[in-house]
Amino acid sequence: MSQRLKLEVKALNAIGGEDLVILVSDKLAPPKMAEEWLGDGARGLLARAAAAERFKGKALAGMTLLAPDGAGYERLIVIGLGAEDEAGTRDFAMLGGAIAGRLGHGRKADIVAALPEAEITPDQVAELALGLRLRGYVFDRYKTKSKEPEQAEPLTATLRVADPSAVKKALKAREAIAAGVEIARDLVNEPPNVLFPEEFAERAAKLDKLGVEIEILDEKQLRKIGMRALLAVGQGSRRESRVVIMRWNGAKPGVQPVAFIGKGVTFDSGGISIKPGSGMEDMKGDMAGAACVTGLMHALAARKAKVNAIGLIGLVENMPDGAAQRPGDIVTSLSGQTIEIINTDAEGRLVLADVLWYAQDTFKPRFMINLATLTGAILVALAQEHAGLFSNSDELAERLTAAGKATGETVWRMPLGKAYDKMIDSKFADMKNAAGRYGGSITAAQFLQRHVNDTPWVHLDIAGTGMGSLSSEINRSWGSGWGVRLLDRLVADHYEG
Repeated sequence: MSQRLKLEVKALNAIGGEDLVILVSDKLAPPKMAEEWLGDGARGLLARAAAAERFKGKALAGMTLLAPDGAGYERLIVIGLGAEDEAGTRDFAMLGGAIAGRLGHGRKADIVAALPEAEITPDQVAELALGLRLRGYVFDRYKTKSKEPEQAEPLTATLRVADPSAVKKALKAREAIAAGVEIARDLVNEPPNVLFPEEFAERAAKLDKLGVEIEILDEKQLRKIGMRALLAVGQGSRRESRVVIMRWNGAKPGVQPVAFIGKGVTFDSGGISIKPGSGMEDMKGDMAGAACVTGLMHALAARKAKVNAIGLIGLVENMPDGAAQRPGDIVTSLSGQTIEIINTDAEGRLVLADVLWYAQDTFKPRFMINLATLTGAILVALAQEHAGLFSNSDELAERLTAAGKATGETVWRMPLGKAYDKMIDSKFADMKNAAGRYGGSITAAQFLQRHVNDTPWVHLDIAGTGMGSLSSEINRSWGSGWGVRLLDRLVADHYEG
């Protein structure tokens, strides 16, 4: 990964960039902070250009103008905020991404972080800076040549604000979150010959530099514990499976922790139930849930969140050699329940079943949230607009939904119920790992629910959002890092202090 942004925060004084960026609402009036820099020539130019370009100040829309002679800058970049009466719904991270996209690489810009109709808060400026940084993410580690060398030049952005010290303070938390998102993106983007389970575990272990306690369980320990369902998934691979436990103790000792669990299938061939060859390369991203949990733990530790949090990731590779599990096999999970293997490509739920049981049994958490690129069925239901949310807790589901709206990482609650649960009953074991074509994302969630007892729990199916997701103003990467901002917001709003 390379970060193509240099960011500074300064007070209002002489501008020194090539570009000047201002924000306007649908009324097209520039912020008062920017008026003295614009000059009469630029204000008149703005009005004429808006009319000619039919620029209405819509949210995230942009317009680029050549500056008049003597302005002190080369271009005037105008970014729309939308209607003033809808100011409460503005997404400042997306706004920052839109600014970065309009400026492009290699420019030097002064951004007047001010609103035309009200004072901008330090948190809003920090969110704008977060968007600038996330838009600048590029995964180019394996490129040895560049067709456009100028694209490697960073954007140099100076945020011009009324109170630099307050903004810098607010920025510290966003910098931790941004780094967490970037870690998650890096992990998802890595090729599977580089990022196999042991390597993933070693990268997660680097969080110890931030004070995160790390424990890595190898196959010998996993057998002793009894994680037979997880081990069955990885038994066809030459790469050994791992479980990593990450503990951030930011609250007082004895305070009940919160737990986040991630599916980490570093490559999913489907096993004996092998996937079609077309598009199989995307299955390097079948560990996006584990990537999110790792990035989240970085964010919580780096911003010193006042919470006791545990991140657990199950890391396996699903391959089809002579030792691989077969359709028809029966395995016993850590919970003691038996599972008939119908489809070896329904492997992620086996990994999560053991890790979820271990988490609730060992740590007695306040809640558990697991993330997994679990089913293609969730894409059929929700496309790539939302992650699927399944839960046994209305309160936790409502809080996550609110955090999704606040961050733009939206979720949609899906049903659970006895009728769906019956669909995974097996003739030969306690349950089967696949129930057929209909309701596939729901029956997968029902399978997981059998391994959480009464602990408040949410399953997030991120198959449509964690990898290959839709591009946005703050993400142009195949690996999106989805979920880090969502879960950090949930913790910040409800579980710290």
